[in-house]
Amino acid sequence: MSATDPVITLERFSEAHIEGITALYNDPAVARQVLQMPFQSTEVWRKRLAPENERVVQLVALHQGQVIGNIGLEQFSRIRRSHCASIGMGVAVAWQGKGVGSRLLAAVLDLADNWMNVQRVELTVYADNEAAIALYRKFGFDTEGLFREYAVRDGVLADTLSMARLRRTLRAS
Repeated sequence: MSATDPVITLERFSEAHIEGITALYNDPAVARQVLQMPFQSTEVWRKRLAPENERVVQLVALHQGQVIGNIGLEQFSRIRRSHCASIGMGVAVAWQGKGVGSRLLAAVLDLADNWMNVQRVELTVYADNEAAIALYRKFGFDTEGLFREYAVRDGVLADTLSMARLRRTLRAS
């Protein structure tokens, strides 16, 4: 990091971040690329903090105390799927393409690999979100399938991709 790079810190999502998370996902440009509804209240995000569950990790990226990104990792609780987890993330438009997503993704994958013994991480991404798809591929995710007309976005049904990252594949490379 050079002297001109902004200082970005990662923290566990807490009560102190509720307003920032709400603002992040209520930005129409962010809301259209994630599977969250726009115009969510702070109460919706407050409920997502509880109950304490060590299988759920939510991080925020901060710049000068302001939330600029978020990622969640949830390890599945069912016995036969406990080796798997899913992720979802969002980054403020002004910060996209500046390494925030990479920082967030690297942090949760480190937790998944080295602390939670997760072998498979899954995600769903809009099929036309080329920047996000490139980010996920950079971290070892492969496309496993196309979900046609998966979710409503901008008033029309949009396709998504199912992507996953397998640790054993990474070890074999």
